[in-house]
Amino acid sequence: MTSRRPLRRAATQRLEHATGGGVLNRTTLPGGLRIVTEAMPGVRSASVGVWVPVGSRDESTSLAGTSHFLEHLLFKATTSRSGVDIARAMDAVGGEFNAFTEKEHTCYYATVLDRDLDVAIDIVSDVVLNATIAAQDVDVERGVVLEEISMRDDDPSDLVHDEFSTALFGDVPLGRPVLGTEESIARLTRRQVHGYYRRRYTPDAMVVAVAGNVEHGDVVRLVRRAFADRLDPDDVPQPVRPSGDEPSFVPDRAVRVVDDDTEQANLVLGTHGLSRHDPRRWALGVASAALGGGMSSRLFQRVREERGLAYSVYSFTSAYADAGQFAVYAGCQPGKADEVLSIMCEELDAVAAGALGADEIERGKGQMRGGIVLGLEDAGSRMTRIGKSEIAYGDIIGLDQVLDHIDRVTPDDVAEVAGLVLSRPRCLTVVGPFGEHDFDGAV
Repeated sequence: MTSRRPLRRAATQRLEHATGGGVLNRTTLPGGLRIVTEAMPGVRSASVGVWVPVGSRDESTSLAGTSHFLEHLLFKATTSRSGVDIARAMDAVGGEFNAFTEKEHTCYYATVLDRDLDVAIDIVSDVVLNATIAAQDVDVERGVVLEEISMRDDDPSDLVHDEFSTALFGDVPLGRPVLGTEESIARLTRRQVHGYYRRRYTPDAMVVAVAGNVEHGDVVRLVRRAFADRLDPDDVPQPVRPSGDEPSFVPDRAVRVVDDDTEQANLVLGTHGLSRHDPRRWALGVASAALGGGMSSRLFQRVREERGLAYSVYSFTSAYADAGQFAVYAGCQPGKADEVLSIMCEELDAVAAGALGADEIERGKGQMRGGIVLGLEDAGSRMTRIGKSEIAYGDIIGLDQVLDHIDRVTPDDVAEVAGLVLSRPRCLTVVGPFGEHDFDGAV
């Protein structure tokens, strides 16, 4: 019998008092694994998330879609549990177990009663660390992922956003869909997927986030036990994103039309935004909220309330490590697409020219504050906030700090950032029954 090396001392920090009387804590274990918790004394649940800084942006062309494929495969079996064992163990405690993959990270999470925290940490950690990725499971799950791609293709409101990213960034990892393509998924082998998993899923880069009715010390003890054999590896490879992924401020393709026999036209019009590290992102978020974030926003009033041209119309921003998007979306009858697009362009031009008034900006700030705070009413949303903040920034940006950033945005800040971003060359993506319709002059 071999003896296990004693674990070295962990470093723990108390970050701040959390809303509701709890506290935020972070512990960094000797091998680099970070554990962040937010105590919520008033609830009877706990949410556990293992965050991995690996997403579709980490994939070469030959591996497109692998990060999301892995999300499926890790639930199939581990070295100690079958897929049925995993499902039964979570059902036995009435828990929810799921995962999601984005451009720059993947998260595996479970929400359970607080008394079943040990079960959740054990199962989620086992899935992330010890998946077998058997050849048979790869073949079975390949069909499931291909069905998911088909579902996306059948939903034009989803498809148009993937097509917009491709048109904006081009054929680079940041521009490719998280799901991959039918061709790339069909070509992936078990050896490729397993090798990607072993290279990328290293505990030193992971974050374990837990929120709910929990004690930080208990969480650290349970995580140390679950990760015991992987906490202090001798040689840990560091994930490296593919090169050649730097976006320019000129869209790769100004107009991208997907001709599809749909009842509704789906349009996304936008441009390059700001990275998640840019301090001006708060002002850009306020501009987006004022432009298309609520019922009183410019786009909602002009497109829906005044003219009845669309049911859904909004603006949005997406921020990545070194790039971003700013865009507006609308779904309308095909015959109204040109009129809707004209209004979109008019409003983008107006906001770029500084047309947003002080009252609109204050309502935009209120939209942002309300959306953030009201979205944090349960353990799962709190876990997501602290986990995403830690994996993206290496720190947790406190809720009060976030609200303070929004409060300090001024009309001059909004005018300056809107003038910069919305004056950049634009990109239009359309999904609908348009055949040879010419949209080139509309951008």
